[in-house]
Amino acid sequence: MTTDASTPRTGDRVGRTVRVTGPLLEAEGVEGVAMGEILHVGDDRISAEVVAVEGGRATMQAYEYTGGVRVGEAAAGSGQPLTGLFGPGLLGAAFDGLMRPLTSAPIWLRPDRPESVASDERRWRFVPTVAAGDSVAAGDVLGTVPDSGAVEHRVVVPAGASGTVDWIQDDAEVGPLDVVAKVGETEVRLSERWPMRRPRPFRERLSDPVPLHTGQRVLDLFFPVARGAAAAVTGGFGTGKTMLLQQVAKWCDADVIVYVGCGERGNEMADVLDDFGRLVDERTGGRLVDRTVVVANTSNMPMMARELSIYTGISIAEYYRDMGHDAVVIADSTSRWAEALREFANRRGDLPAEEGFPADLSSQLAAFYERAGRVTTLGGKEASVTVIGAVSPPGGDMSEPVTTITQRFVRAMWQLDRDLAYARHYPAVHWSGSFARDTDGLARFQTVHGDPEWAARRASALEILAEADRLASLAEVIGVGSLPGRERMVVLGGRLLRETVLAQNALSPNDAFCSDAKGAALLDLVLEVIDACHAAIDRGATATAVERLDFGPVIRAPQDVGPTDAAAIGPIRERVLAEIGALP
Repeated sequence: MTTDASTPRTGDRVGRTVRVTGPLLEAEGVEGVAMGEILHVGDDRISAEVVAVEGGRATMQAYEYTGGVRVGEAAAGSGQPLTGLFGPGLLGAAFDGLMRPLTSAPIWLRPDRPESVASDERRWRFVPTVAAGDSVAAGDVLGTVPDSGAVEHRVVVPAGASGTVDWIQDDAEVGPLDVVAKVGETEVRLSERWPMRRPRPFRERLSDPVPLHTGQRVLDLFFPVARGAAAAVTGGFGTGKTMLLQQVAKWCDADVIVYVGCGERGNEMADVLDDFGRLVDERTGGRLVDRTVVVANTSNMPMMARELSIYTGISIAEYYRDMGHDAVVIADSTSRWAEALREFANRRGDLPAEEGFPADLSSQLAAFYERAGRVTTLGGKEASVTVIGAVSPPGGDMSEPVTTITQRFVRAMWQLDRDLAYARHYPAVHWSGSFARDTDGLARFQTVHGDPEWAARRASALEILAEADRLASLAEVIGVGSLPGRERMVVLGGRLLRETVLAQNALSPNDAFCSDAKGAALLDLVLEVIDACHAAIDRGATATAVERLDFGPVIRAPQDVGPTDAAAIGPIRERVLAEIGALP
């Protein structure tokens, strides 16, 4: 039924739809239509973005279900690009790709739902931090909004505005769209609109890497990611991509988490909301969900909304970055995003490239990952947006286009291995297929901050793992017992590294999270044990005698020792080394 809200108003630029093919719509007669403009189609005013203009015909991609849309229905121009409304009320809530709330939505979603915080009837307390007459520039903080999440919500001077504060709202409760300050000719509202495909400006990009601590040993010790960098998790079905991403979201030391469910199963997103709502945030003492924004476009939601949800998530992260916070975007998964691009390109009749993906897939992936960065904001604060995307290659084929293209644009790649996952080794990050490009810079950071052995420790462990893999292949042919003693110690060392350092129990209160100090202590423990085993072989001890020793205390150390209690590993080291030293 047509309502006043969905009926084109007098003076609107209204045309008519001439083609409806799934998410692809075409309209004619919309005067002055522009690329990127949002048109509202039909009685329900379905949102569709113009992606091509030829003569008087506009081709659009619809972000909502188009069932029931008929040729001849009205298509009204909005005169605006795809724009989101950003303000208090984002943290702790879930939205779809168009930033419409899911937390308070009914079971059956309608296309004419109101947008994000504009629909929030709650009034927010605004506390000014400047006074009338003060001079401010873009990015300067005008006030804060208490009780809007676990991190401080700051209202800043928008980009392009500067001058004298002519008026500032007193400490009072205001609505999301109320004006809270006037800076020169600019009215600053509590919430602001921003085109989601346009990156938000900043003053300077910072190049010196600073680690993002994820709490996962295999990542922090071997394949670290820097704040403001981009990383990707690759692996076939069942290798634990979503579990790893959820662990990173739970335990990383970012201020804000933006979790984007792009084409994934609805039960996984429900698990995210449930887990984050129950989990206590160690940083704030509150709920983890209070510093998390969830953007959900599951596999049963409109296809092109997947493409939009990626930009929605990173725009939200940039919004908090401009306040001076460190944000992490978890995109699960970019493969489903690329599949939506492929399907729409095929409907348009575009010339397909490799495996049917559009020819501009590379540039679209580059534009997305390029929005990651550690920067100096317009207000002079250091802040960052780190992007971690999941790649789900069909059949685990790492040579397919999305995986190979992604490798070119990310600074870290965490490749999950099916054999490790089936052996119940989690996280199933394989040490030979993964990489981190910022290790040199992060090694300098660790040296300056009190851990000069970080790089040498990492290199020694990776060398042992690579040699153990080589010997394992040989042992399958001739048997481990046929190997020389020192080579058997390498195989033993590889097993200790895998079971003690690389594997991590997400269900253990002591092992779900691992501090930098505990991770370094565990790795030192295993490397010292390996060296002691080699020394025992050199003294004349048999490899069989060494292998019969009880290494259980070493393997159990991650779960026996608290997540930050690195000192408790010392007694374990002394006891095990004493037993090895007692061998003849």
